[in-house]
Amino acid sequence: MPPSRPVDDIMDDDDPMSSSGQDESDSASDEETALQTRRAQTIDKDSDEEELERFVLGDTANFRKNLFRDEPRADYADTAFGGVGDGEENEPGSDFEAVDDADLFAFDLGGIAPGGGKELIVAPAAKGQEIAEKDAPAWEDSDDERLTISLANATQLRKLRINEAEDIVSGAEYTRRLRQQYLRLNPLPAWAREAEERPTKRRRRSSVATSDSDISEDAASGDEEDAEASALPLDKFLRDASALQNRKPQKSKKLRPEVIDIQRSRDIPDTHKDAVTSLAFHPEFPVLLSSSTSSILHLHHIAPTAHPTPNPLLTSVQVKQVPIRRAEFLYPIGDKIFFAGRRRYLHSWDLPTGTIQKTNKIQGHRLEQRTWERFKLSPCGQYIGLIASTRKGGGVINILNVNTMQWIAAARLDSRGGIADFSWWSNGHGLTILGKGGQVGEWSMASRRFLAIWNDEGSNGGTVMAMGGRNGPTLLGGDRWVAIGSSSGVTNIYDRQALILPSTDEELEIKERPEPNRRFMQLTTPVTVLTFSPDGQLLAFGSKHKKDALRLAHLPSCTVYRNWPTEQTPLGRISDVAFGRKSDLLAVGNDAGKIRLWEIRS
Repeated sequence: MPPSRPVDDIMDDDDPMSSSGQDESDSASDEETALQTRRAQTIDKDSDEEELERFVLGDTANFRKNLFRDEPRADYADTAFGGVGDGEENEPGSDFEAVDDADLFAFDLGGIAPGGGKELIVAPAAKGQEIAEKDAPAWEDSDDERLTISLANATQLRKLRINEAEDIVSGAEYTRRLRQQYLRLNPLPAWAREAEERPTKRRRRSSVATSDSDISEDAASGDEEDAEASALPLDKFLRDASALQNRKPQKSKKLRPEVIDIQRSRDIPDTHKDAVTSLAFHPEFPVLLSSSTSSILHLHHIAPTAHPTPNPLLTSVQVKQVPIRRAEFLYPIGDKIFFAGRRRYLHSWDLPTGTIQKTNKIQGHRLEQRTWERFKLSPCGQYIGLIASTRKGGGVINILNVNTMQWIAAARLDSRGGIADFSWWSNGHGLTILGKGGQVGEWSMASRRFLAIWNDEGSNGGTVMAMGGRNGPTLLGGDRWVAIGSSSGVTNIYDRQALILPSTDEELEIKERPEPNRRFMQLTTPVTVLTFSPDGQLLAFGSKHKKDALRLAHLPSCTVYRNWPTEQTPLGRISDVAFGRKSDLLAVGNDAGKIRLWEIRS
């Protein structure tokens, strides 16, 4: 019979059971209390609030499903964190407790960082720069490799780090990261990206190119496409005749008749002490030459927007005791300036060297040439014509060689009172001479004689003449229009194509008394100024004997503009007029020494 146990021991064995039961009842009651409290605090949510909660806090049901849906980021997690989140083998979030918080986040810079984070992530904006830097630099600083920079100590440089543990980098690496940071903040513009990108499609050529080749576009290889792409600019270059002359093609502007769009520009700041005697624009550059009887030549740069002085003065020359009556650029380059006054000599100013040369006699014709002020240079730059002072047998024009200043030929026109004016043909192979009696002679440099002589209709005393325009008769130099002013104020304009009579012989026949295309009778005093624009669309005619006596005529309509000048246009007494080389500028000089400019718009 087993020994009996004490009653106290039995009671001690029952105490744990009773205490555990009591604890379970207490915890159950606490859970029920908390559950009732949460149920009491729960508030019904509408659909909008639930949708906002899912948007801000996320959806618990779909979180694990969408956690590794992005494959590139899953690969990045495998590489950076050693296989954390490998699908089904590892539970999501099971191994994240051992990963640092800094390693759980990464900046998306457009590339995938290696596991160690040692190599710099290349930004998309810097790719074009790296491609351009494939060529070896012309010079490298050896100190860049020995230089070390701390990225962690400087607050401004911490953004250049790839991870927080990185600190010291070399000078070359520091320079590269600075450039990449700049390209991130200032990406390449669209036009630069398009220039760097290689065309992916073959550009179709014109119908001429397709008709010359029977090779289909599908059969062409990649090399042929590259050759085609590189040949297109050359094809465009060869098709444009103006490109062979190293200048851009310019569309000729057309002016409408009767009303002209003209705006006043900034005046020339320097004023001559006496009346302006001549104006001339440089054939290639925006430079204006002006002269006066005060023995001074001015060269101004035409720049209305220049600061602080618009149209600034480039240089000036004073020739003592020579009241300059005429000054011209030597065409077609404009590297020399010829000027003369009422003296027995002429000066030439070489612009590149700055030297001034004086010519004071013509061998064998010294008595005929008592004054050299009435001269004109040929457009070809080979000859210079001088109206002689003698009137014996009519009038004489002596022709000299520009380079040697030697006498070549003389053109004598039988006209009562001598020669009033003359003009060179546009090709420089002849002259058209106007006599004071109204006779007009066409003189050829090739044959050294007059091809024809005709009379200005109704002229009772010719004063000035001018020629201009294009597509004229080739036998007469190519100028289409000739304008003749008279002492009565009437200006006649002729079409030179209409002057020539049809002939089967090789001899040129011209009407002896042709009818003018139009008579301009707006002036009442002798005409002293006649100038054509370089494109042949405008004719300026005026008189120095009356204030504001200037008019503009449109060609080929031969109509005078009615809206300019007006009563408020400050012209004064006109002494000379010149058009810009592009026919977009009008310069007017007056007897007060002032030069005013107007801009002509199409």
